[in-house]
Amino acid sequence: MIRDEKKKAPAKLRKIVVAPSFTRERALLKKGIWPVAGCDEAGRGPLAGPVVAAAVVLDPNNIPKGLDDSKKLTESKREALFEEICATASFGVAYASPGRIDRDNILRASLWALARAVAALPDAPKHVFVDGRDRIDTTADCEAVIGGDALVLSIAAASIIAKVSRDRLMCRLAEDCPGYGFEVHKGYGVPQHMAALNELGPSIHHRSLFAPVAAARARHQASARAAAPIETQAILDIEISA
Repeated sequence: MIRDEKKKAPAKLRKIVVAPSFTRERALLKKGIWPVAGCDEAGRGPLAGPVVAAAVVLDPNNIPKGLDDSKKLTESKREALFEEICATASFGVAYASPGRIDRDNILRASLWALARAVAALPDAPKHVFVDGRDRIDTTADCEAVIGGDALVLSIAAASIIAKVSRDRLMCRLAEDCPGYGFEVHKGYGVPQHMAALNELGPSIHHRSLFAPVAAARARHQASARAAAPIETQAILDIEISA
């Protein structure tokens, strides 16, 4: 078979990188709908610490350059943009504690925090873009945008505020509860964190009903029980059953 030299194998398709834009916010602004907020949360996946939600209303005439989904940015870039957003935009931040997460479940606690972040804005927005599938409880018109932190500029800004706020908080919690490595992994279930959980047992900052935390508590209690003198085991049985 003679190969036609003119027909070459198709080149690899280049990955198209799409940056978030201000298109949706500007379209509403042209209709006289303003303020327009974007909101996002950080910390749904970790085993410890709160969920942190943020809402941001960008200044159309003074938008920081380089805004993007916080997960795509380096820590130093997030920190720099955090300061720029705080200096040029209005924002609100809210926290859903581990206790609320255990009580309401992680989704409901996240939506509650998002609504609280919007309510914390200096001026009530007329329209809200929220990252994800679910709308939140707010008096403004609310639009859920799947993958919004990579599409809508105000959501991207909110993702940065939420992420940096939570990371800083987890570093403070690391000082309160040393040994878990919160300052490194920010509460996610990495091997270092799991090893500390098994050795120390859960802290007051852990989400009690998350399966790895519950399992670590059971193992830690079983180890304490086995190591305790016989006369104290009855007391431990009462505490564990309670």
